[in-house]
Amino acid sequence: MALLDWIVIAIFAAALVGVIVWVMKQKQNNAADYFLGGKDATWIAIGASIFASNIGSEHLIGLAGSGASSGMAMAHWEIQGWMILLLGWVFVPFYSRSMVYTMPEFLERRFNPQSRTILATISLISYVLTKVAVTVYAGGLVFQQVFGIEELWGIDFFWIAAIGLVLLTALYTIFGGMKSVLYTSVLQTPILLLGSLIILVLGLKELGGWDEMMRICSGVKVNEYGDSMVNLIRNNGDPQYPWLGALVGSAVIGFWYWCTDQFIVQRVLSGKDEKEARRGTIFGAYLKLLPVFLFLIPGMIAFALHQNAIDAGTEGFLPMLSNGNVNSDAAFPTLVAKLLPAGVKGLIVCGILAALMSSLASLFNSSAALFTIDFYQRYRPDTDPKKLVRIGQAATVVIVILGILWIPVMRSVGDVLYLYLQDVQSVLAPGIAAAFLIGILWKRATAMGGMWALLSGLIIGLTRLGAKVYYSNAVIIPGTDPSMFQYLFYDCNWLFFCGWMLVFCLAVGVIVSLCTKAPSEEKIQGLVFGTATPEQIAVTRASWNVWDVVNTVIILGITVAFYIYFW
Repeated sequence: MALLDWIVIAIFAAALVGVIVWVMKQKQNNAADYFLGGKDATWIAIGASIFASNIGSEHLIGLAGSGASSGMAMAHWEIQGWMILLLGWVFVPFYSRSMVYTMPEFLERRFNPQSRTILATISLISYVLTKVAVTVYAGGLVFQQVFGIEELWGIDFFWIAAIGLVLLTALYTIFGGMKSVLYTSVLQTPILLLGSLIILVLGLKELGGWDEMMRICSGVKVNEYGDSMVNLIRNNGDPQYPWLGALVGSAVIGFWYWCTDQFIVQRVLSGKDEKEARRGTIFGAYLKLLPVFLFLIPGMIAFALHQNAIDAGTEGFLPMLSNGNVNSDAAFPTLVAKLLPAGVKGLIVCGILAALMSSLASLFNSSAALFTIDFYQRYRPDTDPKKLVRIGQAATVVIVILGILWIPVMRSVGDVLYLYLQDVQSVLAPGIAAAFLIGILWKRATAMGGMWALLSGLIIGLTRLGAKVYYSNAVIIPGTDPSMFQYLFYDCNWLFFCGWMLVFCLAVGVIVSLCTKAPSEEKIQGLVFGTATPEQIAVTRASWNVWDVVNTVIILGITVAFYIYFW
């Protein structure tokens, strides 16, 4: 890192501090102010926050790493970002009418208090043990690679980077609430986009252009069926990414994440009205088209540069692991360290810092909202609004401490836990998705039906995860046929399992609903298709115009074109 890089980082830090100080001067008298930014966010702030919150360690480390190791396979999860449009067009009206702060609170309105407790508990535990932990762990690794520092003041630089990242983010999240998350995202998103675009351009220039990358990667076969690294649609016999499983599994996970997860939906709930919320999702969907090119393609560029170096008889471009394999997860930070000139490297570091901080800030704020609204306020409904803000701040502190305490565990099993992250999401998503789908699309869905759709997903998901841990370590006697249990919960491809799990949870929800008493019209008023009042319908219709439709069609068209090109 040259002096110019440190100057750029200092300017970015000063701008960030300026935004945070301005936000902290705004009055935050109640939960709406603290957790939803006073519900006055514009579409630019909402869209930028959706994108900045989403871009975290799974992109800087995981997406670029998967590009370097398996090519286009993981692009399904990124290009499914068009589902943000479903959030804006289909779900925003129902969420707005319900006047809720959290997704568990919505399930209570639609079903019962038990559903709210189940979803809030699942969300909180998964946030702390997966999203917060992985982001912090990867942040420490990225900065250790980029700065090239092993130790500082006799302390492993990983710890300094990881804990520093958590504490800095926690400070502005605790004192600024949702407004700090929204408005720092407006500053961070352009820097992240610009920095990643520079990496893409310089990487292609170093390699010799797009055609050279496609030539090298298309020559690498990834399975016995002849599919290469550049194929998005792979043979259905592919053990990891069969095309049908990838389409179904990524759609299920995408629907859960973009339309029902508190982490994302809270950005939309902060909108002034339905129009701003919907346009925020459209803007977010445009931005979500970019990560494949900003992170996955650079991973493929790093792989191609590595292949060229090996073919030339020199040391490979990417670092090697102790077992002799290429360290694919180091693709993005290696590009930063080796290709960028002074000053530009500082800008990229700011972009990485922005990505990790905005993702962490959103996690902290969403987790605090879940605890404060779905647990504390439920049992102490008469709590003073200003005290709720203090409870939210205290909850954020606790979540920060838990995240720091989990770092040693992450570091000891980091590679394994990161590999299992998508697996965890694939078994979390179906039950939650099923509950929201039958709840919003079907008037006959009952409280018990929704609750059991959620519970059945939790039970099956925990069974699947437990089976993976057991069979991964069990001694399998050669020649013995696997049991039906082992086939279903261990051997079955994770993507197909995710799809069948959704079908099962939906079936449970439908059967239980048909066996229990239908909800009253008053209870589901405005929360289900076909129950909105004429006034509610008029408000929704007035919130969009022809330009919203045109932009939606453009996004869908780009998505289709992407699939055709990389078919």
